[in-house]
Amino acid sequence: MNNGERRRLNEEAEDDDEEDENGGGLEAWERTYADERSWESLQEDESGLLRPIDNKTLYHTQYRRRLRTASTTRIQKGLIRYLFIVIDLSKAAAEMDYRPSRMAVVAKHVGAFIREFFDQNPLSQVGLVTIKDGVAHCLTDLGGSPEAHVKALMGKLECSGDSSLQNALDLVHGYLDQIPSYGHREILILYSALSTCDPGDIMETIQKCKKSKIRCSVIGLSAEMFICKHLCQETGGLYYVALDEFHLKELILEHAPPPPAIAEFAIANLIKMGFPQRAADSSVAICSCHKEAKAGGGYTCPRCKARVCELPTECCTCGLTLISSPHLARSYHHLFPIVPFDEVPSSVLNDPHRKLPRVCFGCQESLLSAGNKNGVRVSCPKCKQHFCLDCDIYIHESLHNCPGCESTRHSKSVSTTED
Repeated sequence: MNNGERRRLNEEAEDDDEEDENGGGLEAWERTYADERSWESLQEDESGLLRPIDNKTLYHTQYRRRLRTASTTRIQKGLIRYLFIVIDLSKAAAEMDYRPSRMAVVAKHVGAFIREFFDQNPLSQVGLVTIKDGVAHCLTDLGGSPEAHVKALMGKLECSGDSSLQNALDLVHGYLDQIPSYGHREILILYSALSTCDPGDIMETIQKCKKSKIRCSVIGLSAEMFICKHLCQETGGLYYVALDEFHLKELILEHAPPPPAIAEFAIANLIKMGFPQRAADSSVAICSCHKEAKAGGGYTCPRCKARVCELPTECCTCGLTLISSPHLARSYHHLFPIVPFDEVPSSVLNDPHRKLPRVCFGCQESLLSAGNKNGVRVSCPKCKQHFCLDCDIYIHESLHNCPGCESTRHSKSVSTTED
């Protein structure tokens, strides 16, 4: 065999190796469909034909179903929450069934969840715990700064070793057992492994968490595990296994609204809180959080006059809970949520004798579909104004006030003043 033939064979072998690495042994047409997964975007209609899935309408239907289920009964909610997020960073988190890996997908959605959590629970605190090499590590203590938690998480994304559920529960129990009785203690575990390597009897640890009124919820990324299901049943938490990345995102965000209060905590409590004043920009003081001198900004504790960087927080000197009035107001909507809007029935939409609004009262976008026909819409049961699907979700999840009702109330107050 001459040099030319040997070189050609080596090049062909290298090309085959590259194809195996890039495509996992798949043909080009197979890789195209494996990447796009286009079959998942089709559904069969009533006539047996395949049509694209209307994801927007499907998401809105699921959202309205959850909204109506949550609003059927009045349940006392826990507004002051102390939540530890436990993230499994064992070798199972490096699996690539979620792209680019389970670890990267979990970190992305946990960051979004932390911001959403503080937006809906401004009086609450979050801490982060990771599991790797059979040991639980406290990444961040309980605190009210979402950016500090996200920054700490993104800087520690490394997978190795096995996972230990018992070590994580023992570590978090030590922190949450010191929380005052008015605080709601919660653990959210994002578990990738299919086993747990524990140093002792995990059943005793579960009973210890149950006795301390710690609500444990687990979201699995691989398959259902008996011990995770048993933990959630004993402590009153939720257990789900994510089907894909979109489902994982939904499951995580379901833990952002306050859960129902445990019966022992449903008693009214008076809690001392301080409303500190913002310090002048020209002032210089030692920050009690970071133990260093800082110029300008910050807040002064009304009890001990110590300086803190941000709100809400707990004064490191005297232990007083420090908040601002907007934080208190943002927690108020969980007690008196806005009523769900009614979907306008198709009989009303198709009635030619009924004159309906052509634009959404909220965003002023057209409510007409193709052919100038009335599209899907909802209406407020109080003010009877019509809204599009996007405004419906925005009003109930972020605004927490109906623009139609507020404008009616404002016009009435103006007319009363003029009289």
